[in-house]
Amino acid sequence: MTTAPPSAAHPEPLWRPSQDRIAQAHVSRFHKWAAEHHGAPAATPNDPAASYAALHRWSVERLPQFWQAVAEWFEVRFTTPYETVLADSAMPGARWFPGATLNYAEHALRAAEDPARADEPALLYVDETHEPSPISWSELRQQVGSLAAELRRLGVRPGDRVSGYVSNIPHAAIALLATAAVGAVWTSCAPDFGARSVLDRFQQVEPVVLFTVDGYRYGGKEHDRTETVAELRRDLPSLRAVVHIPLLGTPAPAGTLLWDDLVAAATEPVFEPVPFDHPLWVLYSSGTTGLPKAIVQSQGGILVEHLKQLGLHNDLGPGDRFFWYTSTGWMMWNFLISGLLVGVTVVLYDGSPGYPDTGAQWRVAEQTGATVYGTSAAYVMACRKAEVHPGRDFDLSRVKCVATTGSPLPPDGFRWLHDEVADDMWIASVSGGTDVCSCFAGAVATLPVYIGEIQAPGLGTDLQAWDPQGKPLIDEVGELVIASPMPSMPVHFWNDPDGSRYHDSYFDMFPGAWRHGDWITRTSRGSVVIHGRSDSTLNRQGVRMGSADIYEAVERLPEIRESLVIGVEEPDGGYWMPLFVHLAPGATLDDTLRNKIKTTIRAQLSPRHVPDEVIEIPAVPHTLTGKRIEVPVKRLLQGVALDKAVNPGSVDNIELLHFYERLARERPTGA
Repeated sequence: MTTAPPSAAHPEPLWRPSQDRIAQAHVSRFHKWAAEHHGAPAATPNDPAASYAALHRWSVERLPQFWQAVAEWFEVRFTTPYETVLADSAMPGARWFPGATLNYAEHALRAAEDPARADEPALLYVDETHEPSPISWSELRQQVGSLAAELRRLGVRPGDRVSGYVSNIPHAAIALLATAAVGAVWTSCAPDFGARSVLDRFQQVEPVVLFTVDGYRYGGKEHDRTETVAELRRDLPSLRAVVHIPLLGTPAPAGTLLWDDLVAAATEPVFEPVPFDHPLWVLYSSGTTGLPKAIVQSQGGILVEHLKQLGLHNDLGPGDRFFWYTSTGWMMWNFLISGLLVGVTVVLYDGSPGYPDTGAQWRVAEQTGATVYGTSAAYVMACRKAEVHPGRDFDLSRVKCVATTGSPLPPDGFRWLHDEVADDMWIASVSGGTDVCSCFAGAVATLPVYIGEIQAPGLGTDLQAWDPQGKPLIDEVGELVIASPMPSMPVHFWNDPDGSRYHDSYFDMFPGAWRHGDWITRTSRGSVVIHGRSDSTLNRQGVRMGSADIYEAVERLPEIRESLVIGVEEPDGGYWMPLFVHLAPGATLDDTLRNKIKTTIRAQLSPRHVPDEVIEIPAVPHTLTGKRIEVPVKRLLQGVALDKAVNPGSVDNIELLHFYERLARERPTGA
């Protein structure tokens, strides 16, 4: 990112929390309590940065004490007690809270037990009409109880897999919670995924029940999915039951169950006590170069990690309304539903992020009274380019935090949020991964926000930047490494009996330490800068730069809608670095624009990283979860066949990749 170097002398923060905000923050109250009861260092109220740094250091140096404190602070209900907090800290294979049993869904529905809250909304559902529809805590609890009883009647037992081909609608949240209540394992895909993409995921885990919508509404249009559902039913022989959710109003296909029939009884839920490490859900990697990894996370691990992340870092609790724009095919949906754990109202938006106009998400935040609103960095930058004025056009007075993820938020994104939403706005750029379904670094309500930087590593997250020899770095770019275990790390991958695929994914480069595959800088102020994926890093003449740095500079130009930069090591020892650009309407890629792009990169970043060529493309290819496809494109440009370089079912538009395949054939090696 084109920020001042991290070692620059004390830049001014973009935002500082007030003393009242610091005092009232959940993390401040937790810190004081943990110091009194668990040996955490005393807080230093006059120096929030030093206070958080000391708390974080304790949290990673004393992992058992920290996670015990989290469990006690959030009053985790252990049906049977744990023998110890961390029986084995080796990675992979760390053993958390052995002996304990609990249930994730029980914790997600606790607020319904409070008579004063039973009629408050647990879920607020919004579609493209932008009219919120509430489901109360008592209604949610009863529907989960009814559906869990029906799942048991269908023979679903602990460990069985239950799948959802569903939109971001209340039905999906209810199905997840009912599945967890039974002790079964949830997995979902969004209905914009094609049949092959869904089967690549669901066939691995062999679900016994499938919840399906008949279609979805997006961009003002209805998209029928009945043929896709029929294909899923045909090619998932493990299914015992299919539940029809008539989102578009179509009749139930023969042999399916009706959703309304399964949630009609006002049934008190029964929560199956399961071991701490019992599987909760299966998430999937993007699968760009093969079958997606089927990542299994545990009931207990997700419970304590999300309590920590949502309660302490995102500063969420009763009275808050939590909105994150997501789909059921992205880990952020699971993270959003976990807002129920800390008693917030969860806002579910099912629709296009830009319908009827680019300001759609801000309108949803206004109409639902969101207090914490999460979106993608790409959406923020799209709003900036479209000259949206959220602070002027919408009442966002309840929003206390705007959070972004999916890719690094460029400095211009920070400035735009500050200028166009509110100058007293907590901007929380966060970074983590599907692999842990949480953040490695992100929001801290007590710390200042610096332009282009993530506030701090998460508590209990031993985040470091390492050089190739495994030496920690400060104020220098290194590999993102987690040096101690986190409870939400996968318990295993599905169909990986010897653990080799899990080991090779994270622990191959630095045995015993998790290498995530991102380039980061840990600054001497304690903040974090993400530079992009380390496996697509641009390395010219020994100078490494993340692709995100290039995108931030180039996409500031009004002529560029989106870009893709690739560094290709060639057989003769050469290095070819093309920049592919998707132009804004009306722009032309002529010599003037090419020179403007190159001058921008030379002046703002590095003369070494000026691209060898600037090439126009009709669009940038993405994964189904919206990430730019860099590594497969690099492999295509190196001559790898398309079917070996990418899994077609993981790409939003496979036709876009044929361009790079042709370019590799037509371009002389070393040209």
